[in-house]
Amino acid sequence: MAQDIKELFKKDIQTHETMPENHQERFLKRLEGALPMENEYKFGWLKVAASVVVFLGLGLGAFKVLKQEIPLPNNVATNTVETKTLGDISPGLKKVEDYYLASINFELSKIEYTPETKEVFDGYVVELENLDKEYKRLSVELTQFGPRELTVNALIDNLKIRLNLLHRLRAQLKELSTSEPGVEEVNKII
Repeated sequence: MAQDIKELFKKDIQTHETMPENHQERFLKRLEGALPMENEYKFGWLKVAASVVVFLGLGLGAFKVLKQEIPLPNNVATNTVETKTLGDISPGLKKVEDYYLASINFELSKIEYTPETKEVFDGYVVELENLDKEYKRLSVELTQFGPRELTVNALIDNLKIRLNLLHRLRAQLKELSTSEPGVEEVNKII
């Protein structure tokens, strides 16, 4: 049973016919007729340009995504992040917001600042700044989580508190201005 492989191949080669002449050339001509070969470099520069455009687009997209600031709910919104206001939710809430903001600005314009009332005025300004920071934080929450009843009510309450605070400031300043002449009269008498 053991046979030499070399002998088997010699017998096999002798029994097979040889390929006809020009067999390879005829095969390649038929192959070209069935599948014509295109020049690979015909549109090579176009492929390079397309890949450059894709890379530039991806690079710009990544730059914009990385450049954006993502506000956190506990942080105050910065000027670069657009936040929603009550007016963005509905026209009715826009009227409420505009009313309170106009009233707050009107009250601020009525307040007379004097050196004698500086301490009282500064205390109220600190409270107003805290309320403004809270309003911005609530606006960020409104932007991130959408309009929720608690957030909308908190925004409106914030505006109400600011307006009431300004009313109290104006009343206290008025009281101080009316009480000061009495103090001056007492000082004149002494």
